[in-house]
Amino acid sequence: MTHGQSGATRPGLRERKKRRTRDALLRAALELFATQGYERTTVDEIVEAADVSQRTFFRYFASKEEVTFAVQEMVESRFIAELRRRPAREAPFEAMRRAVLCAWNSIGEAIEEVITVELHMRTYQMIESTPSLLAAHMRRGIALENQIAGLIAEREGLDVERDPRPRVAVAAFSGVMRVTGQLWGQGHDSSVEALRDLTEAYLDQLVPALAGDWRRPEGSEGDVPQPGDVHTAE
Repeated sequence: MTHGQSGATRPGLRERKKRRTRDALLRAALELFATQGYERTTVDEIVEAADVSQRTFFRYFASKEEVTFAVQEMVESRFIAELRRRPAREAPFEAMRRAVLCAWNSIGEAIEEVITVELHMRTYQMIESTPSLLAAHMRRGIALENQIAGLIAEREGLDVERDPRPRVAVAAFSGVMRVTGQLWGQGHDSSVEALRDLTEAYLDQLVPALAGDWRRPEGSEGDVPQPGDVHTAE
């Protein structure tokens, strides 16, 4: 693969075989986790389902925890890449909002190249209901928030250690993302479109919720989108 052509050149046979092996392990692991539980599933069962050796598993993943969060890592990386590309003129909330929506515009296809979106939802539900994974999920979330806060501070020319605004903005944004993820995981529509619409609808409520007068009639609860009707959100 020559320099300057990596984005357009198809991976070689060796790389494609490695990718297929990794994807097979990922699918086998997540299906077993979602079906019989994370704690009950062993690495031996995963490699047997994928028809590879245990040595091969550890060549691609350091642990069961790492394979559990592999797809989420891909989603987060796509968001970070989109955030880095946002124009400097955009305010922090707008940059984060546009970055996450742009990421979800393309991530569905990337996820489905590896696993079904339905399995992704079941994995999310499994993480939420498994104490050890939920703790890991929270640790990862804190690390991600710190990374995003650093990016926002850099965009705005601020020192993240001296100015609280980047961390406060990211904390509010991340809170909305956690809520929409939980609502999506509890819903009946496992499509990426449903998650994107729900995310957009709830992000659009962030500024009114923080700055608006909730007691005014036009700010009534009936105006807040619900999981079942978010497809109407623009």
